Amino acid sequence: MTQVAPILPPAMLGMLGGGQLGRYFVIAARKLGYRVTVLDPDPESPAACMADRHLVADYEDADALAEIAATCAAVSTEFENVPAASLARLAQSLRVAPSAECVAIAQDRIREKGFFRDCGLPVGAFRAIEAAADLDAAVEFPGILKRARFGYDGKGQARVADRAEARAAWESFGGVSCVLEALVPLDLEVSVVLARAADGEVRAFPVAENRHTNGILDVSIAPARVPQALAEEAVRIASALAGRMNYVGTLGVEFFVSGGALLLNEIAPRPHNSGHYTIDACPGDQFEQQLRALCGLPLVAAQAHSPAVMVNLLGDIWNRGGTPGAAPDWTRVLGTPGARLHLYGKSEPRAGRKMGHFTLLDASRDAAVERALALRAALGVGDG
Repeated sequence: MTQVAPILPPAMLGMLGGGQLGRYFVIAARKLGYRVTVLDPDPESPAACMADRHLVADYEDADALAEIAATCAAVSTEFENVPAASLARLAQSLRVAPSAECVAIAQDRIREKGFFRDCGLPVGAFRAIEAAADLDAAVEFPGILKRARFGYDGKGQARVADRAEARAAWESFGGVSCVLEALVPLDLEVSVVLARAADGEVRAFPVAENRHTNGILDVSIAPARVPQALAEEAVRIASALAGRMNYVGTLGVEFFVSGGALLLNEIAPRPHNSGHYTIDACPGDQFEQQLRALCGLPLVAAQAHSPAVMVNLLGDIWNRGGTPGAAPDWTRVLGTPGARLHLYGKSEPRAGRKMGHFTLLDASRDAAVERALALRAALGVGDG
């Protein structure tokens, strides 16, 4: 029987995680009259200055969780490494979306890959590495060894050509559980960002084409430059996956395109970096969808009104021009027709740290790509 979540009128909501994704959730919540309590151990977290309350505590802090349970009507997360046990505890007394079970799947690459396989969805060859004997039996070479837990933006990963390199990498990771993924010929990478309501309704945004540098998303192009049939298949697979998980909220699903075919890479149980273009290109963005799904509100239409290109802005470019910590000249973005600048309010620019992004909108996708890359080069992104 289809379940329908009762609509939550404007009330206090909880957000576990205070990064830029939480910041945008707070903005979306305030637009619709909701208030937000953020739980994050960083006193300067980007979401904190936007929130109504900020609990500066660990995600497993019993007092902080009790405070959220007593004062909030529903809770979501912007960070997949929030302990699933904390979400499960909160779910005993209030609405939590996505569920602890869904987050737990995304937190462990062994479990995640196994779930894809068990659902009969396309996934590349992989092997769970939990002991030295697993490496001795491995044949997935050349491959990429990834920590099963607590890896993101290319961290905790190593490309390995053979068993000896795999063992050295595994030992450098401390002998923790890992996944060894066989390398596949890569055409490109794409992602689907969708929202799923408690009654099973799914709204998927246009598929994005993604380019990474040093394991961190650099540029996203939407709609992706792929055949329409492949884009539709990506949405079908992502929607089926969300259904199998009984997922509620905004979900990011990453794919490899290899030999013209789709292979699932990983999921993010939250809004996704490649979905930032929706803030400027869609009637309702991925954060509003997260809020609507959590609160039982109708999902908004997910089509884009124009092609868009999103470029990440990392802390590396803050130190150009001889002045440590100096911000780039943002007038280049602000003076470009169709460009939208987004800065996350982070106090310390560091190499590899996501400090903001810009989106370039144009009636032509090709023109949007050309203009965005030219603006990216003018800012010095990726040239050092």
